[in-house]
Amino acid sequence: MKNTLPPLCVDLDGTLVATDTLYESLMLLLRRNPLFLFWLPIWLLKGKAYLKHQIAQRVSLNVTLLPYHDSVVEFLQQQLAKGQKLVLATAAHESIAMAVANHLKFFEEVIASNAHTNMKGVTKRDALLQRFGEYDYMGDSNADVPIFQAARHCFLVAPSRALLKQIPCPPERLFTTPPRNFKVWLKALRVHQWVKNILVFVPLALSHQFMDFTKITEALLAFLTFSLVASAGYILNDLLDLAADRIHTKKKHRPFASGQLPIQYGLLLFTFLVVCSFTISLWKLSELFSGMLGVYLLTTLSYSFYLKGKMIIDIIVLAGLYTLRIIAGTIAVDLDISAWLLAFSMFIFISLAFLKRYVELLQLTGRKSIKHRNYTVDDRELIASVGPTSGYLAVLVFSLYINSREVKMLYEAPFMLWMICPLLLYWVTRMWFLARRGQMSDDPIEFALTDLASWFIIGCSVGCMLLAKFVSV
Repeated sequence: MKNTLPPLCVDLDGTLVATDTLYESLMLLLRRNPLFLFWLPIWLLKGKAYLKHQIAQRVSLNVTLLPYHDSVVEFLQQQLAKGQKLVLATAAHESIAMAVANHLKFFEEVIASNAHTNMKGVTKRDALLQRFGEYDYMGDSNADVPIFQAARHCFLVAPSRALLKQIPCPPERLFTTPPRNFKVWLKALRVHQWVKNILVFVPLALSHQFMDFTKITEALLAFLTFSLVASAGYILNDLLDLAADRIHTKKKHRPFASGQLPIQYGLLLFTFLVVCSFTISLWKLSELFSGMLGVYLLTTLSYSFYLKGKMIIDIIVLAGLYTLRIIAGTIAVDLDISAWLLAFSMFIFISLAFLKRYVELLQLTGRKSIKHRNYTVDDRELIASVGPTSGYLAVLVFSLYINSREVKMLYEAPFMLWMICPLLLYWVTRMWFLARRGQMSDDPIEFALTDLASWFIIGCSVGCMLLAKFVSV
């Protein structure tokens, strides 16, 4: 018997997938070459359809990695089994729509945008009416209201309250998604990573001026501005690494990779955080500190767009970003920069950066290299040699520092600082042992902050410093 059901026309962005393929393609384009940012307004002047076409001509989206709504896919498979024709009707570019249809293999027909037509709103409605006369429609956006008004049955995916008020009749079925609550935004900001910015307090603590209220206030503002810029950097990095994150066992659950937060929200949040950070810096701190904040941001952008794919250079940049925090903290409280502290921080953070890459290589399954990184599994043994060596060099720098003139001026009993050396040697060696055994996360610093042994070593080291400061011999 011939099927008489009208076709079910399904939107793509926000409906079938929990993301916007235009913004996905845009981030892929900017990752390839950030200078395309200046071409976007020119293309947009010729219309959104032309913009989508130009982007699609330059990048190819891997549709197999998109965050599909499982409940929607399951429902569509059920409708197909009932004999209803499925049509992918989307404002996305036709090349993306065809790729999605070929991947899912249950759409009989595709209606999408091309170089001349942006298949959205009234344009899509007219195309569906002309092609089918009667149809059912599944969508999620306010732009779909004219299409819903002409449809026989409506199926809504995570609709807004405004959309629910505008549809002509109750939806045939409503698909919900997890709410974008406060925790999701905090996860995107990676607030737990702000603890790394405690490094800006290190110069103040080592100078023994931690009772100066003015300097403490300046250090707190430095911490805040660096935290805001760091979160901006994390967001941009996540937006540029969507494909790589989606094939990672843990990173695939990040808000942008999973589709919990729209990419366009991320771009707005990135801009807001950068503006807030520099506003506070220029208002309350020195111009030199603002300059260091700018260097940090530019280095972060360079790393996200380009340097993360350069072998060894990415390691040095990661370590340099931590050292920049210490330099900025020194500038914020108007202290002299310690060459000893810079040397120690570079070596210890290079060791941790190598450790991060080592763990990523150790976690590879079914692949020989890290996506967007110039390292292969064959590099693991070399990294396992160079990484600990860098950590031991940091301990050597510290031991030389103990005999320096600065230490004799700051401490009553400098020899007690020698007890910190075996603690550091133990900590560095233990971190690498745990990594070799597969017992460490891919962020060594985050691991250390939840590791009781690491906290014990920190406490013992602080105790040694207090003894050296206040115990006279």
